[in-house]
Amino acid sequence: MNTEVPADRPAHLVGEFMETQGKGNILMSVMNIWPGELPYHQEHVQEETPTLTSYLLPAEEGERRPAVLVCPGGGYARRADHEGRPVAEWLNRIGISAFVLDYRVAPSKHPAPLADARQAIRIVRANAEAWGIDPGRIGILGFSAGGHVAASASVLFEQGDEHAADPLQKLSSRPDLAILCYPVISLLPEFGHQGSKNNLIGEEADEELVQALSLELQVNPDTPPAFIWHTSDDASVPVENALYYAAALRRNGVPFELHSYESGRHGIGLAQEHPYAEPWTAACERWLRNRGF
Repeated sequence: MNTEVPADRPAHLVGEFMETQGKGNILMSVMNIWPGELPYHQEHVQEETPTLTSYLLPAEEGERRPAVLVCPGGGYARRADHEGRPVAEWLNRIGISAFVLDYRVAPSKHPAPLADARQAIRIVRANAEAWGIDPGRIGILGFSAGGHVAASASVLFEQGDEHAADPLQKLSSRPDLAILCYPVISLLPEFGHQGSKNNLIGEEADEELVQALSLELQVNPDTPPAFIWHTSDDASVPVENALYYAAALRRNGVPFELHSYESGRHGIGLAQEHPYAEPWTAACERWLRNRGF
């Protein structure tokens, strides 16, 4: 994996301010991830500008912190606020710098959200030294359809092309680990989430594309380790999405931790008021520590 950082500064900063949060100052900034023309732009479609909001922890001279990119859910139709900033603040509390990605959603289609995730990972990796981040400890976290974004980035990553003209494209887009929270994984009829599928690839997508984006079928030995949790009675995205992805990781020898909680509605985020699923953050923190994060 190529993590050598190019000299060019890739991102266009659109806003920056300081906010005191707990101990020390958290540097918060918002940047356009595509300062030029949007890739995969659809003609006659009004697309929003994807952005990346950083929640950077202060770092001592020479210190390199881990970082996690957060992808809120919303069925590829929107991005849920409670699965963005509050999650970044939780990561900050356990010593991890965080970034919230506003990836493109409908009417944008595949591969725009995946391209946004790859670009965001590369931006974090490219700016690692300036931001006090370890370029070899960059994870991705996603909820629901954001879990599909995170899992897509995990199985459909690009290694980086050392001959590319764009310095960012020289870097790998592979996350070093993934945290998948009640994720959409499959687009197949039996357990797929129809709304996410329609928004991402359309109702009439051909079977080859459906298969390609059913991520339980795309796991390979280079897929990064994953922490996965779901609730057994999720009525929107069946728990089989998590189970099938975990089974695919097992078949390919990829480490994972899986939690299936007895009860909890879909979209509960940090689950602070849900007695069954509330322990997921503590379990995830232990897993992150054990993996060097």
